[in-house]
Amino acid sequence: MQIVVFEDTRVLELKPLVNLKPVYGLYTGFRSLQEKFEYLTRGNVKLTYHLRRYLAPFFAEQHPECLVNRLEERDVLLVNGRVVCDEAAARAISEGAFDSGKAYMQGETLLFARVDSSLLLTADGGLMPDLFDTSRLADELVAETVTGFRVIDNLWDVIAFHPDELLRDAETLELGHIEGDVHPSVAIINRSNIYVGPGAVIRAGAVLDAEEGFVAVGSGAIVESQAVLMQNVFLAPWSRVKIGAKVFSNVTIGMASKVGGEVEDSLVEPFANKQHDGFLGHSYLSSWCNLGAGTNTSDLKNNYSPITLSINGQLHKTGLQFLGLLMGDHSKSSINSMFNTGTVVGTGANIFGGGFPPKAVPSFSWGGSQGFENYDVEKAVETAMRVMERRKVTMSSAYEFMFRFVARAEGMGQSVV
Repeated sequence: MQIVVFEDTRVLELKPLVNLKPVYGLYTGFRSLQEKFEYLTRGNVKLTYHLRRYLAPFFAEQHPECLVNRLEERDVLLVNGRVVCDEAAARAISEGAFDSGKAYMQGETLLFARVDSSLLLTADGGLMPDLFDTSRLADELVAETVTGFRVIDNLWDVIAFHPDELLRDAETLELGHIEGDVHPSVAIINRSNIYVGPGAVIRAGAVLDAEEGFVAVGSGAIVESQAVLMQNVFLAPWSRVKIGAKVFSNVTIGMASKVGGEVEDSLVEPFANKQHDGFLGHSYLSSWCNLGAGTNTSDLKNNYSPITLSINGQLHKTGLQFLGLLMGDHSKSSINSMFNTGTVVGTGANIFGGGFPPKAVPSFSWGGSQGFENYDVEKAVETAMRVMERRKVTMSSAYEFMFRFVARAEGMGQSVV
């Protein structure tokens, strides 16, 4: 049986966060959905990954051990890539606990299906489609109802699920284990709920307060002087918390990312920057984003009412009282930028100038509260290369192809998903 983690047409609702990554590249907690699948199945099964074709070359380059967009067996178990894998899901996948010819539905969402590979191939070229239309697929199968699975249905779910997922991911940490270079003046509160990895540096006067939640500092990470970490904070390897920062209440800082100022209830993917003073709350920063000094995000409306998001030109009620900024890869804000509650910024956008920009900023646009114009593709590529080189990361030809594909499509007002 071949196990295929797939993307479905619901991905359209998860733009712009998935423009440069498959849906299972999204984070909630401190692991991506892909990392949760792989960690929890513990190598007991080999996973094949299905994703949009323009993403495939770079994904294959990053994961040479994985089968990508290729079927090798007739008996296929489909696993929806939007599933937030837990122990129960991992056990069912590992044991192949699904009957052939059945679609396992949670509400209207197909989560798992055991099928013959012929059902998955397009008539024109014998390839899998870019995105699976699971409603059509379900019509060909016998439906069985399942419940209790967490699934990314909406753009804001990565933030809504984050506190619970962060605690669940933290169950796998060696809390109470402290290595690295910890200055004698560092305040360590509730040592049994703290992890500091080898090669990490905690500088003079920093506070690791695990009285009301865990604090984990990954290998090679740096916490500068007078920084305070408390109430469930995870720093991935080689990340950095700047001098005097306040990082608290369910925060994940991705590998090699840098944060300063005040950060609360937020997710920062690898290789992103929010180095300076300013507030980031209930927000999601994708890789290669940079927030200029003094950038602030609002995450609570003045009237305390639920927040709406504008996605693909449609308003969506989130039901959340707290929600800040959701920013796609390679986007940037200038100094003293302000973002309203529930602002969605596309891929490769540049925001500058006074006042609040719109709550929906298009991908590869350039401007602010006075309006936006298209960001030239060549300039966008040049800037992205320079940003990556500064972190000693070379933009591969596969990444450049993917980046240009998205830039051209979004610049012409077309959807890449």
